[in-house]
Amino acid sequence: MIERINSVVASRGFHHLIVAVIVIAGIVAGLETNPALMEHYGPLLHALDRIILGIFIIEALLKVVAQGRQPWRYLSDGWNVFDFLIIVICLMPVGGPFAAVLRLARALRLLRLVSALPQLQLLVGALLKSLSAMGYVSLLLGLLFYIYAVAGIHLFGKTDPSNFGSLGSALLTLFRIVTLDNWGDIFLIQMNQVPVVKVVIYFVTFIVLGTMIILNLFIGIIMNSMSEMHIEIAERERARNEQDTGAASLEDEFKTLESELRDLQMRLSGLRRKWSGAQGIPVLIDYQNKP
Repeated sequence: MIERINSVVASRGFHHLIVAVIVIAGIVAGLETNPALMEHYGPLLHALDRIILGIFIIEALLKVVAQGRQPWRYLSDGWNVFDFLIIVICLMPVGGPFAAVLRLARALRLLRLVSALPQLQLLVGALLKSLSAMGYVSLLLGLLFYIYAVAGIHLFGKTDPSNFGSLGSALLTLFRIVTLDNWGDIFLIQMNQVPVVKVVIYFVTFIVLGTMIILNLFIGIIMNSMSEMHIEIAERERARNEQDTGAASLEDEFKTLESELRDLQMRLSGLRRKWSGAQGIPVLIDYQNKP
């Protein structure tokens, strides 16, 4: 029974069904934000939402049962914990102080696509794994922004106060430049009022350092984290397969030992019967030889 449930949960059809239900749940959450639709189709959308929640509950129960004698292994996976929390939040009362939380949970159900699609899991895991390294790169980028903002105020503050009149406006302008958002217009404004050499050195060095080097560091960190996640997932799968294989082989050994013990018991029973028969023969002979 457990093996059959496990095969159903691991099947491609069941996986596609859950993905389709998650997508429908996201569509329903979006439709519920339209007052006109809620006025005409509110009961239908609420009923559909209850059906979707029921499917998610059945999925969670099947996954728990598929763990066999160790149902707590269901919560050993972080994505299963996330799915379980979403289900618990959706089971809260609709009205009262939980209304906003319930609406948020309905929107967050679309994030279950991450738990349903392994490639998205890999990407999110890589992003989370790279947060510490990205923090240092963000610190370096912040220092670069601050230095160039102060320099920009001194160079262009009087001629272009709208873009470099204060530290805040200068930082916002540099953010537009580093994202290459109409940075050419800002560049031309400075070209008409400040010596060309200063403008070229300022903008070219900032774009090279900010856009072409530091932002590419973020990409490199994420790609490195993704490769590490690939290795971790492969090792985890190998360990799980070894564990399952070890459990299966141990079970086979127990079955073999049980079969051998049964054979030994049958042999002992046969020997006992033979021994009893051998002891009875002399007794019968002595009885027949009596006068």
